[in-house]
Amino acid sequence: MADPAHWPKISLVTAVFNSAKYLEETIRSVLSQHYRNLEYVIIDGGSTDGTLDIIRKYESQLSYWVSEPDRGMYDALNKGFARTTGDVMGWINASDALHVGGLRIVGSVFAQFPEVEWITGRPTILNAEGMTVAVLSLKRWSRFRFLAGANRYIQQESTMWRRSLWERSGGRIDDSWGIPSDFGLWVQFFRYAPLYSVDALIGGYRLHDDAQGWQDLEASHRIHDRIIETELNSLTGHARLRKFRALSAAIQRNPALAKRWRKLVQGALLKCPGSDLMPVIRSRKNTWIQSPR
Repeated sequence: MADPAHWPKISLVTAVFNSAKYLEETIRSVLSQHYRNLEYVIIDGGSTDGTLDIIRKYESQLSYWVSEPDRGMYDALNKGFARTTGDVMGWINASDALHVGGLRIVGSVFAQFPEVEWITGRPTILNAEGMTVAVLSLKRWSRFRFLAGANRYIQQESTMWRRSLWERSGGRIDDSWGIPSDFGLWVQFFRYAPLYSVDALIGGYRLHDDAQGWQDLEASHRIHDRIIETELNSLTGHARLRKFRALSAAIQRNPALAKRWRKLVQGALLKCPGSDLMPVIRSRKNTWIQSPR
C-alpha cells in the first residue's frame, strides 16, 4: 500500500444536538484511529444535556468546534465542511462509529487510486450498545441502476469523497430535503463520478430507539423518489429509465405485486453484470486491487 506519509488529509465532521448518550463513543472511535493527517470538526446545535461537557473533554484534539443554533443536522454539516481543508471528506453522526483502522483504509485507497473520487465500505450495523451485529453484503454501483431504484441505501457512515468532487457538486448538502438529504448528495456525486465499493469495514450505523433514519422509511422513500424525479427532469433523454420508474411505481402500489417486483426485477437489476458497474476495491497481499467482482 502507499506510504502513509503520502496519505491524504481527511476532514471529518460530526453534527450533534443533545446526543450525550452516544457522542463520547463516536469521538473516541475517530480519535483512536491515530490517523496522522486528520482534521476533526464538531458542530453542536446548542445542546443542554451534557453534550458540551463531552466535547470540552476532547477539545484539545479537535481542529474546531462550536455550539450555536442551527437549522438541523445538514445545516450543521455544511457549517462544519466550510471550516475544513482536507483533500478527503466525510461525516460521522453523533451516535455512529468508525471501525478500527477505518480512516487508514480510506487514506490508503485514495492514495493508491487517484482516479477514484468517492468510495463506500461494506455496510455494518451496530446495536445500541455499540457492538457490530451485522456485516451486510457488498454492492456494486452504477448511476443508472441507482436512479432506477435498484438500491436506495449507500451507507453514509462508510462513504468518503474527494474535496474536488464535493466542489464540482456544489460544495454543500441541500438540506431542504430533510433527513434523506444524504440521498440527494449521492445523486449529485453520481453526476460527476462513479462510486467504488471497498471490501473493508469503514464505519457503522448504530440502530437505536432514537435513530432518525429508521423512524419513517416510507416518508424517506417518497422523498428519494422526488429527488430522483428532480434529477431526471434536469436531464435530456433517459426515456427508458423514466418509463421503467413509472412502471415500477405503478406496480408497487399493488401490495400483492410489490414484493415480487422488488425481488425479481429490482433485485435482478442490482445483481446483473454489466460494464456500468465499477470494480470492487479489495486487499490482496498488502496492497489494494480493483476486482471485477
